[in-house]
Amino acid sequence: MKNKNPRNKKAESQRGFTLVETTIASLVMMVGALACSALFVFSIQNNVGGGERALAMAVAQQQLEQIRSVSYEDTTLNIGTTTSTLSSGERSYTVERTVANETNPDNTAKQLKKITITVTPQTAGPNWMRSPVVLVSLRSTLATGSYAVTE
Repeated sequence: MKNKNPRNKKAESQRGFTLVETTIASLVMMVGALACSALFVFSIQNNVGGGERALAMAVAQQQLEQIRSVSYEDTTLNIGTTTSTLSSGERSYTVERTVANETNPDNTAKQLKKITITVTPQTAGPNWMRSPVVLVSLRSTLATGSYAVTE
């Protein structure tokens, strides 16, 4: 009879991973890593798109402030739509400015104008990154009327 040393029993029970187990584990980890990399690409694109929209919003607010700084009778507040292209921060934008008169329910004219500013980024990329930013404001006159402003 041979006496087995307890150290030999321990050594026999400890086995390493087989090549098949290692290959399967590597495959599972690779699929997970590819999913994570796709998530990073998607998040980077969304961050860029959000930045574009934030810059377009700043351009729209700047345009609206320019309109607010002129008097009610100024020619920039003539009824109609104007389209222009401008650059800001090394980016190009299409700016559409629409001014319309507001009317009462009985179709009488109010001394109130509705101003709509639409800014669309012209960058290359997916369509959702070029979605327009729209700001709407109302402008009244200081004259007496249904929307008079008293000082």
